[in-house]
Amino acid sequence: MVRPVMLAVAAAVLHAPLVAQSGPVALFNGTDLTGWRVHGTELWYVENGELVCESGPDAAYGYLVTDRTYRDFDLTLEFLQEADGNSGVFFRSSIEGVRISGWQAEVAPPGLHTGGIYESYGRGWLIQPDPAKDGVLRMGEWNTMRLRVVGAEVTTWLNGVEMVSLSDELIGQAEGSIALQIHDGGGIRVRWKNLYLRDLSGPFSAS
Repeated sequence: MVRPVMLAVAAAVLHAPLVAQSGPVALFNGTDLTGWRVHGTELWYVENGELVCESGPDAAYGYLVTDRTYRDFDLTLEFLQEADGNSGVFFRSSIEGVRISGWQAEVAPPGLHTGGIYESYGRGWLIQPDPAKDGVLRMGEWNTMRLRVVGAEVTTWLNGVEMVSLSDELIGQAEGSIALQIHDGGGIRVRWKNLYLRDLSGPFSAS
């Protein structure tokens, strides 16, 4: 005889909400810009399986924005700053033209707070890494950045070193796209590869 308690447990499992995706997915396919859209006149293209952003003739801000929006996630990517390298990774962002609202995990030359969190068109710098961590950045070489955003909690790592950890109420209320930035001023060229995101949104968050 099947006990009522066992039947209730089986029914609960059958009708339980789907758990958030546990495995990482590639945001960049290594071939083209499928899944992304370009904002601005700066250059975004694929070369040798890598995503390249490069200053265009307007030397203005430019963005490459995901078609999808994300809330809670764990993102890893690699970047190589070939020239200047003032860029960044926006999250929970929205954009009209080249005016972006949201938060940026900074990617910049030495001394300019790579791994810090900046609020665009808002409060500015929310947190900067300890200056003693500046040497973690390998300018002119491939670097690995990890960005974890869950609720109001944001943590960044650079080459395996935790750079900042922040809890912020406004971030906790937001949802939006992920966007790569090229800074204004001209003379910038940055390569990106291995962009993988693990979606942590849903009734259960992976650890």
